[in-house]
Amino acid sequence: MRNGVAGAALAMFCVGTLAGVSDLVGDYPVYGGQAVRYAFAAVVLVAVTRVMGLRFVRLTAREWLLLGALALTGLALFNVFVIESARAAGPVLVGTVLGTVPLWLSFAGGRPAPRLLAGAGVVVAGATLATGLGSGTLTGLLWALGALAGEICFSLLALPLLPKLGAIRVSTYATVLAVPVLAVIGLAREGSGMLRVPTLTEALGFGYLAVVVTVLAFLLWYTSLPKLGPGRAGLFAGLIPVGAIVTGLVLGIATPSAYDLAGAGLVIVGILVGLGRSRPRTSARIPAPPRGRTVTSDGVPS
Repeated sequence: MRNGVAGAALAMFCVGTLAGVSDLVGDYPVYGGQAVRYAFAAVVLVAVTRVMGLRFVRLTAREWLLLGALALTGLALFNVFVIESARAAGPVLVGTVLGTVPLWLSFAGGRPAPRLLAGAGVVVAGATLATGLGSGTLTGLLWALGALAGEICFSLLALPLLPKLGAIRVSTYATVLAVPVLAVIGLAREGSGMLRVPTLTEALGFGYLAVVVTVLAFLLWYTSLPKLGPGRAGLFAGLIPVGAIVTGLVLGIATPSAYDLAGAGLVIVGILVGLGRSRPRTSARIPAPPRGRTVTSDGVPS
């Protein structure tokens, strides 16, 4: 449990740093930049599989379908939806909608325990408060809902694959498959100008996005997900705004407001509530036997 908690928390915190670091590559063509990021991450992940001595695993048709759907929805389209929602309504709306991920994932394993549901609700409230409720547009909301679906698919589509492939292979296969998808989208949206030689700052930014936000976060998340289950693991998605707040402060982009700090505090409270265990019911006290009689090991007077 402890390993799963630490991994899930760090994974979602790393994902939260995406917004701040993305400013370093803001002048680079958007979709071409995403293709570069995932291509770099794919190279790193393939190298990791070689170093770990992990061989290619033959997949069934159903497993290939799941893997392709994961790469398409949870990686490629998720990034498209986030970008387009931010363009249509700013980052506030999509951040608020993604803050509801814990609530939706709490239903993934069936009927959630009341404590888990309560914790998810508190996490959603904290993430929403930390992100801020700004004005949006219908177009931005629709894109944001697509991003929400992609984020949920990122976890649920991977769950059936993890027992057979493990976190490293799932991350590697999905990332490799996402590269051509993003390249096609980049060509359609940005044409031949989707790629150019990055500046030093942009290269450092892409390196961070590839190694930390993609490789490290993917491996940590897919390692923790089977240990915690989607309901409990989903609570840590509330740390995404917390990671964004810390990154903005470190890079000097923005100073957190009182609402930001209050939201971060609520997220932590919600995670603690959701991860806590309900107290066992107090067992009924067995009345003392009459004097002069003994009680056998199975509780029957003799």
